Amino acid sequence: MSITGKALDWQLLKRVFQYIKPFKRVFYLTVFLTVVLAVLAPLRPWIIQVILDKYIALGDYMGLVQMTFILVALLVTQSIIQFVYTFRTNWLGQKVVNALRVRLFKHIIHFRLPYFDKTAIGTPVTRVVSDMETVGSIFSNGIITIISDILQMTGVLIFMFYIDWQLALMVLLPIPVLVVATNIFKNKIRKVFTDVRDKVSELNVFVQEHLTGMRIVQIFNREQQEMDKFKKINEQHREAHIRSVWYYSIFFPVVEILSATSIALLIWWGAKGVIADRLTVGILVEFLLFLYMLFRPIRELADKFNTLQMGMVG
Repeated sequence: MSITGKALDWQLLKRVFQYIKPFKRVFYLTVFLTVVLAVLAPLRPWIIQVILDKYIALGDYMGLVQMTFILVALLVTQSIIQFVYTFRTNWLGQKVVNALRVRLFKHIIHFRLPYFDKTAIGTPVTRVVSDMETVGSIFSNGIITIISDILQMTGVLIFMFYIDWQLALMVLLPIPVLVVATNIFKNKIRKVFTDVRDKVSELNVFVQEHLTGMRIVQIFNREQQEMDKFKKINEQHREAHIRSVWYYSIFFPVVEILSATSIALLIWWGAKGVIADRLTVGILVEFLLFLYMLFRPIRELADKFNTLQMGMVG
C-alpha cells in the first residue's frame, strides 16, 4: 500500500474505522473527553487573569484563596480526564491492532504455497508485527489527538478574540508563516518516513532470510558478500533516519523563532495597552499562556499528521 498524493486517504481511513465498531463505546467516550478537555483548556489562563487583576491587584486575600482552590480543582479535574483519555485512546489502539493482527495472520495462513515460494518471509513478518503497530497509532496518536488539538486551538482563538481582538490579531501575525512552514515540513517528512519504513522492511526481510538460510550461506562460503549486502542496506536505513533528523532540526527552530516573535509582539503591543490603561497585566499573562497553548499543538500537528499517514500506509 503506498501513500497517495492526498494529505489523507479518506476511503482508507473509513476502512480502518470499521475495526472500532466492537469498541465504539470507548471511541465515543474518547471523542467526548476530547471535547471536554478542549472546553476546559482555556479556563486556566482566564482564572489566572482574574486572580491577577481582581484579587492580587486589589489585595483581596480571601478571594485569592477561593480562586486558588478553584484553579487547583480545575487542574485536578483536567489531570483525571487526561489520564482516562490517554489510557482509553491507547487501549483502543491496541485493541484494533490485536483484531487486525488476528485477521491478517488468518489471511496469511490460507495463502497458497506458491506465494511463500515467491515472497521473502520477512515481508509478512513485517506486516504482522511492525505495520500493525503503525496502524494502531492512528487511534493512539493520530486522528483522535489531531481532533483534540484542533478543538483546543479553536477554543483558545475564540477566547483570545473575545478578550481583545486587536491584541489577538497582533500576536497571531506569525501564524500564517507557521502554517506554511508546517505544511512544507509535513510533506517533506512524509516521504522520509516512507523511506524509513521501506528500509526497515528491507532490513527485516534480509535478516530473516539469512538467519533462516545461514547454512546455505556458509556452505557456499558467502559470508563476506552477504555481510557487504547487509552493510549497504543498514547504511541506507541510517541515511533515511538522518534525513528525518535533518528536517526536524530545521523545523523546530523555525517554530521557536515564530513563537518568540509572537511573544515579542505581545509584550510590545500589550505594554502600550497597559500604559494607556486599555489592558491589564493579567490579560498579558493570560495571552502569554494562550500563545503557549496555541503553538504547542501546531508544533506537534505535523508529527501527528505523519503518524496518521504512516498508519494508513501500514
